[in-house]
Amino acid sequence: MGALASLIASIVSGEASEAIARARRKAIVYLAAGLFCLCGVSFLIVAGFIAAAREIGAVEAALAFAGGFIVVALLLLGISSITARARERRVARRRKSEARALAGAAAFAMLPTLLASRKAGLALVVPAVAALAWAVMRENTPPTDGADNSPD
Repeated sequence: MGALASLIASIVSGEASEAIARARRKAIVYLAAGLFCLCGVSFLIVAGFIAAAREIGAVEAALAFAGGFIVVALLLLGISSITARARERRVARRRKSEARALAGAAAFAMLPTLLASRKAGLALVVPAVAALAWAVMRENTPPTDGADNSPD
């Protein structure tokens, strides 16, 4: 049995080390590709600046490129801010949902203890009936938004 466990462990650890080596090689290749891509984009920007400088002048081209980069930076900051707020709202909704689920689970877990005594059971029935009546009333009450929702 020990030999089998040793064989399985060596296979698993060998596969893990191979996976780590593959990931390391991919990371190096992607880093090199990213650096070359950055160099290419830099040369494209420089070529665009040279072409613009020939057409409109060096100072005007520099001002135009500076303004363009500032606009791109402001757009990125604005988009980041909008997505961060949306993410915060989504996280808040999820936390609220999780808190409700936790409260419901805790109440459900406490139910047998509370129902053990007859007096506590009666004390639980009254609010439950009131909540049910309120839900039925709310379901059957028409909206009060001023619109006539009656079918014609």
